[in-house]
Amino acid sequence: MDIGINENVDIEDLHVEVKKDNKRNEVGTVEINSVFLNNAKNDNEKATDDKFSTQHFLPGNATIYIRSWGCSHNNSDSEYMAGLLKDRGYKIIFESAKKYDADLWLLNSCTVKNPSEQTFVNEIENAKKHNILVVLAGCVPQASQKDKRWKPYSVIGVQQIDRVVEVVEETLKGNTVRYMRERKRLRQKLGGADLELPKIRKNPLIEIIPISTGCLNECTYCKTKAARGGLGSYPIEMIVERVRSILKQGVVEIWITSEDVGAYGIDIGVTIVDLLWEVIKAIEESHPYARLRVGMTNPPYILEHVEEMAKILSHPRVYSFIHIPVQSGSDRVLDAMKRKYTVSEFKKVVDGLREGTKDIGGVTIATDIICGFPTETEEDFELTMDLMRECRFPVTHISQFYPRPGTPAAKMTRIPTGIVKNRSRKITTFFESYETYGEEIIGTEQEILVTEVNSGSGDLYVGHNRYYNQVLVPRTKNLLGKMCRVKITKKGKYFLMGEVIEVLKFEGFDNEDVTEEEVNNKKQLVPKFVRKKRNIVSIKDLEDEEDEEEEDSTEAKDKDDTHITLEESLKNFHFPKTNVGDVCCGGNGETCDCHKNNATTVLEKDTNRVLINVNDDDF
Repeated sequence: MDIGINENVDIEDLHVEVKKDNKRNEVGTVEINSVFLNNAKNDNEKATDDKFSTQHFLPGNATIYIRSWGCSHNNSDSEYMAGLLKDRGYKIIFESAKKYDADLWLLNSCTVKNPSEQTFVNEIENAKKHNILVVLAGCVPQASQKDKRWKPYSVIGVQQIDRVVEVVEETLKGNTVRYMRERKRLRQKLGGADLELPKIRKNPLIEIIPISTGCLNECTYCKTKAARGGLGSYPIEMIVERVRSILKQGVVEIWITSEDVGAYGIDIGVTIVDLLWEVIKAIEESHPYARLRVGMTNPPYILEHVEEMAKILSHPRVYSFIHIPVQSGSDRVLDAMKRKYTVSEFKKVVDGLREGTKDIGGVTIATDIICGFPTETEEDFELTMDLMRECRFPVTHISQFYPRPGTPAAKMTRIPTGIVKNRSRKITTFFESYETYGEEIIGTEQEILVTEVNSGSGDLYVGHNRYYNQVLVPRTKNLLGKMCRVKITKKGKYFLMGEVIEVLKFEGFDNEDVTEEEVNNKKQLVPKFVRKKRNIVSIKDLEDEEDEEEEDSTEAKDKDDTHITLEESLKNFHFPKTNVGDVCCGGNGETCDCHKNNATTVLEKDTNRVLINVNDDDF
């Protein structure tokens, strides 16, 4: 739409948009910012050519590259945005190697650490250098809305992802559009966009369900609160409905995620325990073997539910795995961080979960440690070492302190970098010194759910046992998406290896959703999904769709049975190491501790992948 002037114009002055936005405000379901079409010359307008001019604009006639940093909530947001754009007709690219073929980059950012933000900024500059349009999303621009670096670009707020098509299309026309406000109903913050939006899953077998957004904490080092805001929970019935619907789409593993899973429902008068039992019930009624993985929870909000949580983690449909960040073993440091719990309370949670799950063999507890917080003394650090020695966590994220601009901790006097690095090395050395598994595990038989193929050589399947330990098995059969009984033959710090004894069958359930087919003289895994109504994305070959020939009349009835090869879908499904002090680049060849200079562990050289995935919610 050519509005014919060279100044900012409020979109509320445009008739077609006024009607739509006013309706939303009248029913009190959404609160939004005024949106501006910026006709002044900006980076996006400079990058726009005649193909996307306002007069000749054709919706769906563009290729969009989507990149996401950070937690699984961010990844879920990216999958929803990809689904909406795909539903509109746009071609979607996830592979970084093909990003320069795209007309527009949608960059979904993370604000947890400086390196992730800097990589995000570098990617913006990279797009500008190559004259590619950009739309910004995620926590970085949301948390720093007045930052002049974002002024030339369109921005999608973390609770406005369902408006991605509007933002992308205005950007393709050369305009700058921003939707940044929280969603509210009767002044009550909502969880976010509708959970039943179209979605393209990077891994078609795994569904990430955000159960809430924001948190109740005020951690002095964390900038995520500035982006995601206070707690806003989805109603239980909405989450359960999503669980039931996605289990009909070939999904076999569900991750529930949030900035703080344990705080779920406090704002709407329910608890995380209430939700989990309803989700478990829905899984049992909808699928014979699908599994649930519980996301990160901070200690204060699980403390009163320890006994019930132990029962939930002992349920056969739930992985006996949970991520509980402690950050420090010193009460003095925890107080300076405003973490709202003591070390003894954290130990009570850990001990209670371990005791409550001993009948099933225990629980895998992952945790986070921050080395070098400004108030941390040598004595404080030794208390953290004592906690590590006592608990011997099988999974630990060890990170050096990063001062985030605008946070209280950024104003504190920093500890010299050399001291911080020494502490990080010391705790990492200890973590790597003990074994995750004892010799007694060799020869045991376990059931695993297979959900991936290892990247690189592709000669191994990756599955998880009851405790969410990763188990690798030879890729000799079509096992993807299936439950298998395996015999453990080898162990390492981060992995188990096994041989398949049998593929488990379930009466009345067709367990053949995933097949192998010959493609270019190579066997490729092909999950098959069926379009159902408007809320399910038809997952096609994302790279070759525009070149497909029309089906003849005899094949027309099968038109909606579409495929995407698993290796293509999972190529970017990368798992970061447990002890890196930096943000992982996602395996796309850029700089991070686990990829720079091709530095890999012996295990990684053998398998071409990093074998731990617990960064579903960064601290």
